Amino acid sequence: MKTKIFLVTLFLFAFSIAHAQTKPPSESAMDRFLRYVKIDTQSAEDQNTVPSTKKQFDLANLLARELKDLGVQNVRVSEFGIVYGMVPGNLADNSKVPTIGFIAHMDTSPAVSGANVNPIIHKNYQGGDIVLPNDKTQVITVEKNPDLKNLIGDDIITADGTTLLGSDDKSGCAELMTMIDTLRNNPGIKHGNIAIAFTPDEEVGGGIEKFDIKGWGAKFAYTVDGEQLGDISNETWSARTATVTFHGKNTHPGTAKGIMINSMYAAGAFLEEFKREVPNRPETTEGREGFIHPYSAAMTEETSTIKILLRNFDIKGLVAQEDAVKKIVADIQKRYPDVKVDYESKLGYLNMKEVLKDYPQLTDYAIEASKRAGVTPEIRPIRGGTDGSTLTAEGLPTPNLFTGGHNFHGKLEFNSRKGLEKSTETLVNLVQIWAEKGKQ
Repeated sequence: MKTKIFLVTLFLFAFSIAHAQTKPPSESAMDRFLRYVKIDTQSAEDQNTVPSTKKQFDLANLLARELKDLGVQNVRVSEFGIVYGMVPGNLADNSKVPTIGFIAHMDTSPAVSGANVNPIIHKNYQGGDIVLPNDKTQVITVEKNPDLKNLIGDDIITADGTTLLGSDDKSGCAELMTMIDTLRNNPGIKHGNIAIAFTPDEEVGGGIEKFDIKGWGAKFAYTVDGEQLGDISNETWSARTATVTFHGKNTHPGTAKGIMINSMYAAGAFLEEFKREVPNRPETTEGREGFIHPYSAAMTEETSTIKILLRNFDIKGLVAQEDAVKKIVADIQKRYPDVKVDYESKLGYLNMKEVLKDYPQLTDYAIEASKRAGVTPEIRPIRGGTDGSTLTAEGLPTPNLFTGGHNFHGKLEFNSRKGLEKSTETLVNLVQIWAEKGKQ
């Protein structure tokens, strides 16, 4: 009996030591976040350079300096604006557990301005809609944002209504830096080697193509680029981008009779038939339903171009979507025989689940890390893609973790103090779990 009591006492003592209150980081995740969002890092479509905008180097160089200040080793900024670093493990033998990587992207969406961001803190939120002060037509409603009901008493962070906030993905940047800061201040938290990276041009799908997977050194990785607390994603779209080009013939309108062939009429007819024949569009789908989405057009008499996103969780569904677009192209070609219609498409990325199903521990450990932080995890497929989509396809299995953010890519974007802090706590838990359970 005494032996049993002794063992129980020893266990409780060990448990109390292992779960002792950690020392806070030198700077909170929220303070870091508020500093980062004020740096304009908006990326740009259709550029031939990486990064697509030079201003992304402003945040890259700042993050590199902060990593060095936190004792991170081998910090470097590549010619492509990618920030790399390595947090050395503190185990007796770091080689016994895999090096785990974490990635956040620095750029913000081209869809809405990311310049002169003015973050607003709505302290001690007590419910109700949130009206953004500098454009009162921009309202974050409880009806469309039900997670607000879980944020009563929290400090909610928004922009002022004239720009996006930049939570996608400066939340992830702040959370990773705060994780590193927390580990530095708490050497008793055991972890293996941790590879860190911050990437440009995620929003335009270019920067990750320049990523040095081998030189980075991670065996597995996570992108920290998701939305509300608890969302863990091991599945993304399979994605293609199609371009339909209509070739007409231009001449001076004063002498155009019998000569001009206006490509815009064929392009307009294409869009009209598309709307009629394609029911699965972004505005009509949710969950696991795929969509086809014309998202950009440029029209002149001579040449008109329409760009289309094709998205499906099933590769066979992606093929069927492409066949549907090609059918409309063929129909328009028959109706407008004087206009030459060209179709081409490019594969963007494949559903990461095809690889991640062979590495269930990545998701399992993330679920456990969330629970330890008091966050209810939910496996949710991403109706989009991440840097991890490409990395997974290239041999580095990389699911996606939440940041606490909401309403990415728009003026109604928001996060909260709790969202930032609980996401950071989950990351700290996750590196401990890999040290406890992960084996090379």
